[in-house]
Order: sequence, then structure tokens, then C-alpha cells
Amino acid sequence: MQLYDKDLLSVQEVRELVEKAKAAQEELSTKSQKEVDRIVQSIAEAGVRNAGRLAKLAHEETGFGVESDKVIKNVFASEGVYEHIKDMKTVGEVERDDVNKIRKIAVPVGVIAGLIPSTNPTSTVLYKSEIAIKAGNAIVFSPHPNARNCILETVKVVRQAIAEVGGNEDLVSCITIPTMQATDNLMKHPDVAMILATGGSAMVRAAYSSGTPAIGVGPGNGPAYIEKTADIPLAVKRIVDSKTFDNGTICASEQSVVCDDNMKEAVQKEMERQGAYFLSPEQVAKLGKFILRANGTMNPMIVGKSAQVIADLAGIEIPAGTKILVAQETGIGRGHPYSNEKLAPILAFYTAPSYVEVCELCQELLHYEGAGHTFSMHTKDEKMVDYFAKRVPASRIIVNTPSALGGIGGTTKLQPALTLGCGAVGGSATSENVGPMQLLNMRYVAEGVSELEDIKAALPDCSDGVCRAQRKYDDINIDEVVREIIKRLQNS
Repeated sequence: MQLYDKDLLSVQEVRELVEKAKAAQEELSTKSQKEVDRIVQSIAEAGVRNAGRLAKLAHEETGFGVESDKVIKNVFASEGVYEHIKDMKTVGEVERDDVNKIRKIAVPVGVIAGLIPSTNPTSTVLYKSEIAIKAGNAIVFSPHPNARNCILETVKVVRQAIAEVGGNEDLVSCITIPTMQATDNLMKHPDVAMILATGGSAMVRAAYSSGTPAIGVGPGNGPAYIEKTADIPLAVKRIVDSKTFDNGTICASEQSVVCDDNMKEAVQKEMERQGAYFLSPEQVAKLGKFILRANGTMNPMIVGKSAQVIADLAGIEIPAGTKILVAQETGIGRGHPYSNEKLAPILAFYTAPSYVEVCELCQELLHYEGAGHTFSMHTKDEKMVDYFAKRVPASRIIVNTPSALGGIGGTTKLQPALTLGCGAVGGSATSENVGPMQLLNMRYVAEGVSELEDIKAALPDCSDGVCRAQRKYDDINIDEVVREIIKRLQNS
């Protein structure tokens, strides 16, 4: 009976939160761009001030990642996001074309349901709060139960920051009694205009099947290709930086390293020099049975844990100081656990005869899991970048930089974001790094520039039953055109 009462209380809480959020959003819709921007700036400043404290809370509550890296993520999600979006026009008329007589007016979607994961809890709250309000919306968060307390504390920080500049703190709120029924009711509430879902595949699927417009992202499973022209030590350094950052909890982090067959020895040697440990065949089999659950999904016990902790849990011995566990892999799909997403410092290692076969392998990896997400490569050959960019099913092609930080816009100039769209190939509504522009609609005001008679006058001549386009040669110098053609023929 107690569980039943909890469900009822959580559903009632959702109704109250959405009602208050709707009123706050309607109030925000009357504010100027300057007033909206001041609220967003206040959130960013508060996020930076509290970055260390919130990182500590997140690490202690979830046990995921590295506390110092979570500080970086909190600063990135507050100040980094703000610096990128601060000058965006998101209120009222945002664009005017006086020649073609078209105006674009930004219209907020309204109340957004924000689903928060346990891997990046505090940083995701800061990021989503900023982009939602920048676009003129209110947002109600549904927290992951395993990160409830640190998420609620972050929401408290955000609400105080809003109030300090005269805003309505109900622009940002959070469910305090997280249940499946509460999240379901939030996503299906008639006054919720959009769902912004970051988290596991099941949650994202639920968001898309709710009947409410949703932006969700699937798993990342990005391969990293070290191409023959790459600076191998630098490429490996970037991969190690990326895969160990917050113990691999960013979904854009590398999941596999791929190189040409004739580079295998050099790449492996460099990876080992920089702290990677290549598992023995027996260890590969033993850890492989541990990192996935029986249903084929990632074992949550490995998420955000260090290489040593994972090795201890799996009962394998590794050298002291090991940063990343590496499994030499040959297959993809069921029965090959290292070909899946691993939000931990674990990498699969593949080789192929040439870049052509490498590209095919990377396509297969992404189509198995992570389609539309992220692919990274290290190369000095721009033609190789073009070759892979045209073929690999990823929305982000990250070149010569740590994939985790590059994908989220930390070491690249992409929109700083912690929700990374996977496009249609990945079942997502967008392929963009999600920012304010994905959280508003555009209203177009268009003036007439011609009359029906003008359209009729431009129609082809169909008098004999065959329509022929009307061509006007009055302004063309035929002799000059002929001379130019002859000149080109003579020079060819």
C-alpha cells in the first residue's frame, strides 16, 4: 500500500509542477531578450560558483566518474554553454529579409520535460536549464533515482539564481518523488510541449512513444580510427585523455580503436606505453561475461568506474597504474561484448587491411549500436576525412581531438551540449548538438511579392499541347558566347 501511495503522490506532484511551470513560462514570454539573457547569465554564474560542491555531491551519490572531471563538466555546462549561446537571438523577430519580405519570429514551445541521467546529473541540469530558458521555455526535470539528491540540489541552485535577478523560479523545477508513473505522467501531460531525453535506450524509446514531441539520443558506440598519416603518440594521448575523462561516462567517448593491420604493433606498443593494458584471451573472456548483462545491456556496475575497480569486480589481475583495459576483438554483434557501448575505461581493439575495410568495419560497428552518434579519426590526410565523412553513419565526425570532449563541443566549436542528436539513422529527431534553437519554433511572416497574373505570365507555352519553357535571350550576346566556347575548345 505504501508503494501505491508513493505513486499517487508523485503523479500529483507532477501535475502541480507543470501547472506552475506553465504560468512561469507564460510570464517569461512577455520578457525582452535582455531580460531572458540576464536569467541565463545568472544560472551560468551560479553553476560556476557551485561547480566543485555539486561535483562532489554527484560523485558521492552515484559513485560514477572522477570528481575533478565532474567539476570541469559543471563549468562547461554552465559557463561554456552560456558563452556559446549568449548572443543568439531567441526572442521575438530574429531575422528579417526586406528584399524577399520575409520575417522570422521565434516562438517558445512552452513547458519542456527534461529527463536527467545518473552519469552526468548536475551538469545536465545546468545545461538544460540554460538552453530551455534561453529559448523562452520552462522545464520540469525527472531525475534518475540514483542521482536524485545531487539533481535536486542543482535545481535549487538554478532556482535561486533565477530569483536573484527577478525571474520566476518555477521556470525550473524537479520531481522530488521519482517514480516510473511520475515520469510517464510528465511526458504525457497535455501542457508539456516537448521532451528532452538524455539517458538509457529504454527511457528514450519511452519518450518517443509518449505521443509528445521529443528530442532523444540513443547510445554512443564511436570507433576511433588511427590512420597511417597520424602522429601515433599524439593520437593515443588524445584517446586516453578522452576515455579516462570522468571514467568514460560521456557517450561521445571512444568505444573502439581501429588501425590498419600493418600499424597494429606500433599502435599497441604506444597504447601500452601510455597506460593501456591489453587483456589476455582468458581475461577477455572473463571480463566480457561481466560487462554485459544477460539481456545484452551494459552492466551498470562498470559504469564510470576506474580500470582497477572494474578488474577487481571481474576477478582479473592487471598491472598497477593501468588506465584503460583493452580487448583485441574480431567480431561485431551478439557474442562480442566489446563491440557494444562501454561507459567505462574499456576499449575494443580492431585492425583491418586498409582504410577501405576500416571504413566498412566502422559502419558495421555503428549500425550495430550507436548509429548516428559519433565517429572520430586521427589523420593528416584531408582526403581520408572526406572519405569517411561521406560513408560513416555518424552525426559528428571528430578529427584530431579527444572524441568525448570534441563531440560535446569542449575541444571543438560545435554547440556545447550534453544531449547529442543522432539524426534519423539513429532514431532521433535531430542530428544536431541540442541547443536553444532546437527548443523553439519559427513563425514566418511573408508578404506578397507577385500577383496571379505574374505567375500566369511566366508559364510555358502549351498552345500546341506540348509545354515549352519561355526562354529570353534578349540580354545575351550570342556572338560573345560562341567566341568563349571556341576559346575553351582551343585551350582544352
